[in-house]
Amino acid sequence: MTHKIAILGASGYTGAELIRIIATHPSMEIVALAANSKAGKSMAEVFPHLRHLELPDLIKIDEIDFDNVDLVFCGLPHATSQKVIKALPSNVKVVDLSADFRLRDPEEYAKWYGGQHDAVDLQGEAVYGLTEFYREEIKNARLVAGTGCNAATGQFLLRPLIAAGVIDLDQIILDLKCAVSGAGRSLKENLLHAELSEGYNAYAVGGTHRHLGEFDQEFSAIAGREVKIQFTPHLLPVNRGILATGYVQGDAQAVYDTMVAAYKDEPFIEVLPFGETPSTHHVRGSNFCHIGVTKDRIDGRVILVAALDNLTKGSSGQAVQNANLMLGEAETAGLMLAPCFP
Repeated sequence: MTHKIAILGASGYTGAELIRIIATHPSMEIVALAANSKAGKSMAEVFPHLRHLELPDLIKIDEIDFDNVDLVFCGLPHATSQKVIKALPSNVKVVDLSADFRLRDPEEYAKWYGGQHDAVDLQGEAVYGLTEFYREEIKNARLVAGTGCNAATGQFLLRPLIAAGVIDLDQIILDLKCAVSGAGRSLKENLLHAELSEGYNAYAVGGTHRHLGEFDQEFSAIAGREVKIQFTPHLLPVNRGILATGYVQGDAQAVYDTMVAAYKDEPFIEVLPFGETPSTHHVRGSNFCHIGVTKDRIDGRVILVAALDNLTKGSSGQAVQNANLMLGEAETAGLMLAPCFP
């Protein structure tokens, strides 16, 4: 069976990544591509690296015939997605890549995103899209909220340890470095080459990063009590990749054994041999996440490192992984691309 797919916001980086993945998917066919600002253009004009594919031209969202669509990937900016998704036919499945449906509590959404939610009923219906931990809920969902790329990386490091009770919940530090593509494709002065290259900086320091809302929500739910981690993101002058380093208190062997047990059957999560640490080079362009666990020189402290591609496993690859489950396909379909190295 071939599933008819529409991509909204197809002129962004996540849209291009979705197209790259779906192009080799055995049971998905792209029937509509929408990008209001670039409507009327071909994908070859917007993304020349995709010119070898036979793709529909970009159109406006209101020109799509959703009667011919089984599932929509929505890669629109936050606050825009909720309005568009609210207006879609109720029989169409949706994977949203924006932040609009990640937080379950409308008050938390208003706190982190600075405005009231326009589709509160859908906010309550949406399933959080961290596939490895919400697999059964995603299978039966109509609307799945893709996670933030930083939030996904941090959760792959910490969720199993919080659930197993093998670390001190009040002593968690997460230091994360993200590639510039995580900021999207729109023009921003601080992302110009001359402003960004040859430098490296922290941002949203002191607990203002919006993905903290996801960490608070998910970690507290797992622990059954409030859990607030110390989190500082950094902007790397590279195109793709996230490297997250976590510092926790616990027994290193117990931490490692917990990670191995949690991910032993997961096709996209690889726990490295004890003492090894991953590199973004080794997951580039893939849906894989590599995790390393190392004993610190200070007794009772453990260092965790995770690497993934922010556009693939952190966003579009995760979205396809979720869509596979929603459509009754093999979870790995279209996603076993080897990383691109070097």
